[in-house]
Amino acid sequence: MVNQMTTDPKILGLAALGGIVPALFWLWFWLKEDNQKPEPKGLIASIFILGMISVAIVIPIQKFVQTYVSSYEWQIIAWASIEELIKYLCVIILLYKTNRVDEPIDWPTFLITAALGFAAIENTIFLIKPISLDDTTVGLLTGQLRFLGSTLLHTVSSGIIGISLGLSFFMNKFIKKIYLSIGIILAITLHSSFNFFIMDSSGSNSFKVLGFLWVVTIIIMLLFEKLRRMSA
Repeated sequence: MVNQMTTDPKILGLAALGGIVPALFWLWFWLKEDNQKPEPKGLIASIFILGMISVAIVIPIQKFVQTYVSSYEWQIIAWASIEELIKYLCVIILLYKTNRVDEPIDWPTFLITAALGFAAIENTIFLIKPISLDDTTVGLLTGQLRFLGSTLLHTVSSGIIGISLGLSFFMNKFIKKIYLSIGIILAITLHSSFNFFIMDSSGSNSFKVLGFLWVVTIIIMLLFEKLRRMSA
């Protein structure tokens, strides 16, 4: 995440518009997938906002890692791990000792909601610099790439964890822990791999990476349908 910030309300407003609106579009899309028993709007809003707030927790931890971890490769893995675990913990903390998760499809719905809240603020931060430089073309290009890449990445990564929890919904606690562990490992692996390709390449692999993300998204949607049948 970029460190340069601004207090110009116009720049902040434009950056927020470019960061939050696409995330809300994705949220609308995924909530449509859970149309059998829609979750309370207040709960969805709370999870989305908590996902946004979690960025403030992630940034100082990532800065700490950047300071004390010398290996670039391990920094990338650590940053991805921090983001995935914080997004997951946001949902767990909010839903702790509640009966809100009463069907398999609830897990991916809630985790994707938190991920989109996180992506909304992360994208806003990334858009501040090109907008503050008054470079409309760069700003639009950056916004489109964040919309297609980063937002989709956060959605898919958290979706993997949610799908894992959903698939193990009716299993015993031990099996649930195994599924959760596998889901988190897969999410971190995907997130880290995306960052490696994006940061290490000159842009030549960007479309290949985005294509792969869309393939994973289609798989998530198919599994989403499976969870919907399980919930029914």
